[in-house]
Amino acid sequence: MPETLQILRYEYVPDIVERRGEHRPAHLEKIQAYHADGRLVMAGAVGDPPSWGLLVFKDASAAEAFAGEDPYVEAGLVTRWTVEPWTVVT
Repeated sequence: MPETLQILRYEYVPDIVERRGEHRPAHLEKIQAYHADGRLVMAGAVGDPPSWGLLVFKDASAAEAFAGEDPYVEAGLVTRWTVEPWTVVT
């Protein structure tokens, strides 16, 4: 039976690699906390250099809460974010 997860998609500023340094430890700590308590399934940056990020959550409320308290969002490193359902079939 398919499982529905929620994808939080971040679009990053063009110079994310140069600007993320001071915010990265807190961002990664937040990711670990959400993963440790089971709300976050997986997360990672896409591209080299990264142009966007994908974070997969168990439910939309967890994804929206994460974006609301993520240091990357607070610092203006994320230009746009969306939460969309993802139906996993395999």
